[in-house]
Amino acid sequence: MSKPQPLNHTREQITTLDNDLLALLAKRRELSLDVARSKEVDIRPIRDTIREKELLARLVKQGREQGLDAHYVISLYQSIIEDSVLNQQAYLHGRANPQTQQQQYCVAYLGARGSYSYLAASRYCDRRQVEMQDLGCQSFDEIVQAVESGHADYGFLPIENTSSGSINEVYDVLQHTSLAIVGETTIEVGHCLLAKSGTNINDVKTVYAHPQPISQCSRYLSQHGNFKLEYCSSSAEAMDMVCNAQDNSVAAIGSSEGGALYQLEAIESGLANQKINQSRFIVVARKAVDVPEQLPAKCTLIMATGQKPGALVEALLVLKARNLNMSKLESRPIPGTPWEEMFYLDIDANLSSEPMQAALKELERTTRFIKVLGCYPCETVNPTQLTNSQLMIEPSTSKVSTVPSTTSTKEKRYSKEYKIQATEIVCGQLNIGNNHLAAIAQVHLPFETTEFEQRAKTLKEAGFQAVVIQGLSQQSELLVSLSQFKKTLDQFGLVCILMVEHETDLAVTAQIADAIILSGTQMYNQAILTQLGSLLLPVIIERNTMASIDDLLDAAEVVLSQGNQQLALCESGVSTLNNSGKPSLDLAALVQLKTASHLPVLVNPSYAVETEQLAGFSTAIKQLGGDGIVVNIASVEQAGNSEEQKTLLNDLLNNLYR
Repeated sequence: MSKPQPLNHTREQITTLDNDLLALLAKRRELSLDVARSKEVDIRPIRDTIREKELLARLVKQGREQGLDAHYVISLYQSIIEDSVLNQQAYLHGRANPQTQQQQYCVAYLGARGSYSYLAASRYCDRRQVEMQDLGCQSFDEIVQAVESGHADYGFLPIENTSSGSINEVYDVLQHTSLAIVGETTIEVGHCLLAKSGTNINDVKTVYAHPQPISQCSRYLSQHGNFKLEYCSSSAEAMDMVCNAQDNSVAAIGSSEGGALYQLEAIESGLANQKINQSRFIVVARKAVDVPEQLPAKCTLIMATGQKPGALVEALLVLKARNLNMSKLESRPIPGTPWEEMFYLDIDANLSSEPMQAALKELERTTRFIKVLGCYPCETVNPTQLTNSQLMIEPSTSKVSTVPSTTSTKEKRYSKEYKIQATEIVCGQLNIGNNHLAAIAQVHLPFETTEFEQRAKTLKEAGFQAVVIQGLSQQSELLVSLSQFKKTLDQFGLVCILMVEHETDLAVTAQIADAIILSGTQMYNQAILTQLGSLLLPVIIERNTMASIDDLLDAAEVVLSQGNQQLALCESGVSTLNNSGKPSLDLAALVQLKTASHLPVLVNPSYAVETEQLAGFSTAIKQLGGDGIVVNIASVEQAGNSEEQKTLLNDLLNNLYR
């Protein structure tokens, strides 16, 4: 066995590698800003989750070849991706609000240097490459007053913690200020027991802390019942008390970073009740900001509904009707009005978006009081995840195996034995399955914008709830065009379903679509099926004209096994020996699928039947238990002039719904 090299030499090599890694990370961060500049021009969404998953899958494979554990690689790059996303958001948000582009911010926060509020403010400014002039305050009211008076540019207010919940005092302050919420930031809260150098845990008799850390570390403190707890106005004050103490009998709860500012050491760490302990801060300023469309946005508003029964539910249904997600709801008493509550809502939407504007107008009519506190970029970056199959095996584009499985039918996720209740897909105004009948129109690109607007208006008036857009490869400037088409469909209350006909379509459709339909030509594509299974979008699988019922159900099983349960099937016809050149509509397959599976089944008769027969087939589809119809509008246009087309559509939908 050869003699190992000296330890000092090995450590020098590691130090050199660490320096190289830091330089490369800095270079990567610079390149991520170049990406942001490109997205600013092209108006692309800030995140491309398909690209992120492809990146992670490739890196996991390369890492495994070099002896690196997959979860180690994923954890490392999730942090890198989060940093990249937040840097791009900060850049684009700054570009949209030039008035915020300063060399220095004066920031008011709770406590003194070293407090968690100070750390949150520092990271917020560092992200924006701005020097921070800090202004420590003793209360939340003092923070607000500092910003309102112009003594500070921004104020940082802790709004909630994953362990101790919402901070009610901050909500009360927000009721009475004219300031706007212009940002948010979340930090990891690593509570430590901080003491002077040389202190032993057995020496500690008194612990200084802010009430929030005491609440968040209650289990640890209950195990040390001999500690005397002293409450402080901030974690910084607690650390300062220990720093100025005359002996080693005192300690403080705070962060290791903050403790270092007071020459304190962590003698115990990981004190919080929950392993993941995070605090979210909101940033307030005198003037509201604009949020570019491509950034994920959050709106915070307050409202009072009055005391009539069901008033709050009625208000929340306004949001549901416009497919607006409410990520937080808090209530606080209204001073001077006993038993009435003021409600605080966080809504995942841009204030300038049409659904949000429409919701606000309706809420103004139905609530007693409503006020928008601010719209700002959402800084919650959900980590990119790989499925188990992506972690373990390479994607394959080969046909899904139809070899009889030894697994029993009871174990198939699509079967009624696995799930008794019928699946219902909910996507905006569109409901598919569980006794809901869907009417979906299908159009083929290319389109001019004005032509598409007129088509959308006609389809809405006819009674359709959604539009499938196919032929993506035929449209020039695809991303820009689809974004405009999506806006048009939103304007008319139509759900946007994009058809994936090629593997390259998936990256674009996942960014824009409300739902995705997989063309029958790709039904056997294992890689696409796997990716669709990891999306949070409803998916419809169209049956391949050469596929058996079992083939279609096997494809469905792939999607369901990856986690996506918002799945429907579509029968569009099968190839036969007839000489018409058209597929034959297999309505027997509809009955078989409804018998074997809990999944909704749509039928698209457009390719298999003559135009004048469409209305009659809609009746048959309904009577045989189908969950809706997909109609290719190109086939309707063969009916004659516009009035004849309108009559056909009216007959078709009347037969479906009567």
